Amino acid sequence: MAGQIMAGPAQDWARAPGGVGRRDFLAGATALGLSLGALKTLGSRRAEAATPKKGGTFRVGVAGGATTDTLDPALFDNEAHIFIGYTLRNNLTELTSEDELVGELAESWEATPDAATWTFELRKGVEFHNGKSFEAEDVVATLNHHRGEETRSGAKALFQSIEEIVADSPHRVVVKLSSGNADFPALLTDYHMGICPSDGAGGIDWASGVGTGSYALAEFDPGVRFFGQRNPNYWKEGTAHFDAVDMQVILDVAARTSALTSGAIDANSRCDLKTLSLLEKDENVAIDETSSASHATMPMDVRTAPFDNNDVRLALKYALDREEILQKINRGHGTLGNDHPISPGMRYFNADLPQRAYDPEKARFHLKQAGLSELKVRLHAADAPFLGAVDAAVLFREHAAKAGIDIEVVREPNDGFWNDVWQKKPFLTSNWGARATEDMIFTTVYYGEAPWNETFWRHERFDELLLEARTELDQARRAEIYGEMQRIVRDEGGAIVPFFHNYVYARSTKVQHGPSLGSTWALDGHKAAERWWFA
Repeated sequence: MAGQIMAGPAQDWARAPGGVGRRDFLAGATALGLSLGALKTLGSRRAEAATPKKGGTFRVGVAGGATTDTLDPALFDNEAHIFIGYTLRNNLTELTSEDELVGELAESWEATPDAATWTFELRKGVEFHNGKSFEAEDVVATLNHHRGEETRSGAKALFQSIEEIVADSPHRVVVKLSSGNADFPALLTDYHMGICPSDGAGGIDWASGVGTGSYALAEFDPGVRFFGQRNPNYWKEGTAHFDAVDMQVILDVAARTSALTSGAIDANSRCDLKTLSLLEKDENVAIDETSSASHATMPMDVRTAPFDNNDVRLALKYALDREEILQKINRGHGTLGNDHPISPGMRYFNADLPQRAYDPEKARFHLKQAGLSELKVRLHAADAPFLGAVDAAVLFREHAAKAGIDIEVVREPNDGFWNDVWQKKPFLTSNWGARATEDMIFTTVYYGEAPWNETFWRHERFDELLLEARTELDQARRAEIYGEMQRIVRDEGGAIVPFFHNYVYARSTKVQHGPSLGSTWALDGHKAAERWWFA
């Protein structure tokens, strides 16, 4: 049975055992403030089978991965990591294929009236791949792995408000926060938060790859391949249909497409939108598409001249023709960005914020305000963040030239991009996957203390609003707060956000899935291994 969400103060409407769904939070206030909103499956090009079947090895080609990859969930930062993490491990909570928040290893949870203390009742009878029983000590150790001064976890900012984690019983965990957070259960869906077994000394055993997930580790070659065998004791009924999963890192989109059409793989995590019409004609291929809050960015390091001047940042924002970028790079498969990370499908999207348009004259005006008549910068680009990123950078160079801005595009290798370029070069192409709530994406990328604050931007008012929004239970006031935060990031932040992606991926027609697809990541929220099957 899925986890039941216990209502907090002023949220006394009934909850179905399945969790909080898209229809629920669009109809009225939710206790958790979830905001995936209008994100949805846009289409599947082939009819689906009604009844899942068991058997076969599911071969997947993914577009992200590096030879420096690890099984340490704190260091997960690319597509291969996300796929592996969700395949080997379970979280306390998860988003279903219909983008509903439900319990995974947590059966239920409830909060104190101030949303500052959360009690999670854990699922009983669950075993790790090595036979160890899943208990509260594993949850405590896993959460602590992402906290503290020493952790390098990309999820550190999400959980810095935790003051204490207590194993109240073998199957109950109590988490005390320094201040209320109505979104806390949603944070636990983050791909870093797969539960690992406790090592008995306060840490976790991540190196073995042991988890409670649908497939157990058989082989891991970083940046090359992951192979998993079905967990024979998996606790989720009606899932994990494949005998085995073979995930291969194939960075080149042409190579991934060729592997799919030749039958070397069964699914491709990212399609080449330039050749999508040709792929659609292949009768042996099915294409899936979901709208998403995933978005491209071009972050500027605001500590470094000339990006430390906001007028320079505004000049670059006005110097980009995002309409042309969306149409030529993404072939219209997405929506325009407005230099903040909240998509039109999210609950607290500020629809009153004017859409920033291409305006070379305004760009020149801001250059003049910065004391400049012209500007020359380097933009470091690779297709590792998103397909077409290099072409987008070249288009940007053409747009900016009309405003007196000379952009030198520096092409970087895809392999090693996240280690050698991201957060190291002052101006680059980047990309962010969808997050379940506004708080998650703002906290992960824009909060001043966040390890993954890719622009190194600090804004006192923004950080104050971020903390205020977490504890605000009045939905109208919460919308006002998030609306102001979007305006601040748009007008003062260090990131250019040209567009939001649709996820467009492909599979062999031999592979089937249900009627809905998770929209936080490609491949059904990167849970295809657990949810899909062979016809």
